[in-house]
Amino acid sequence: MKIICVDDEELVLGLTVSLCEELPLEPQVKGFKSANEALSYIGSNYADIAILDINMPGMDGLTLAAGIKEKSPNTIIIFLTGYGEYALEAYRLHASGYLMKPVSAERLKAEIDYALSGYKASEDDKDVRVQTFGEFDVFVNGSPVSFSRLKSKELLAYLVDRQGSFVSRKTVHAALWEEGMYDRSMQKQLDVIIRSLRDTLKKYGIEYIFELSGGQMRVIPEKFTCDIYRFFKGEIDAVNAYRGEYMSSYEWASLTEAYMDRLNNKFN
Repeated sequence: MKIICVDDEELVLGLTVSLCEELPLEPQVKGFKSANEALSYIGSNYADIAILDINMPGMDGLTLAAGIKEKSPNTIIIFLTGYGEYALEAYRLHASGYLMKPVSAERLKAEIDYALSGYKASEDDKDVRVQTFGEFDVFVNGSPVSFSRLKSKELLAYLVDRQGSFVSRKTVHAALWEEGMYDRSMQKQLDVIIRSLRDTLKKYGIEYIFELSGGQMRVIPEKFTCDIYRFFKGEIDAVNAYRGEYMSSYEWASLTEAYMDRLNNKFN
């Protein structure tokens, strides 16, 4: 169990972190005085629960909650505040809890227990994050996915690059094997790679991000978060995170990288 706490008041933040650390679940707890730092952290890490102060300078807790939900839809939001008038807006953002300051250990535990009681793990409850800037990697709930075959990892990377479009087996072969005929032997080899990819995704419980239909295949972008997709939407943190390297291990990625470089010049 991973919990983040965000509060601009240092004493309140320290108390909240301490109370969370004393929970029977023995969670990993990280505290932030800055909403921006917390949002940046969520961009590359997973949190099961986020306990947020609402009334903070700059980015307030309601805005932060919306940002967290965009990056990590399954993170449970619990608001901690001294102002009751925010309750309606908090629940509009699908908050799971609402605590008034000063908070007690008993009340905090009860609120977290209540929030978790309605939380049932399913395929869509997994936080799947795909990284394309630099090297290509996939993370499930913050942990990297290990592929048994490098070509199956490259296949997934290529489908991510195609952004949800269906791709034929022959097109995949042309991209992943620049030389060689697409003959019977190669078709069987590709079948092995596809099967290996599906087995890996199933092992991690995320087979739902991949679709194979009528000899064509694709990823389903709605089922995961991805830095390049957010970059193309013009999201500032994704644009700033791009350093000119995109799926560095794959030659076929150079075309997309060149396009991203042109966009990056426009953004900046």
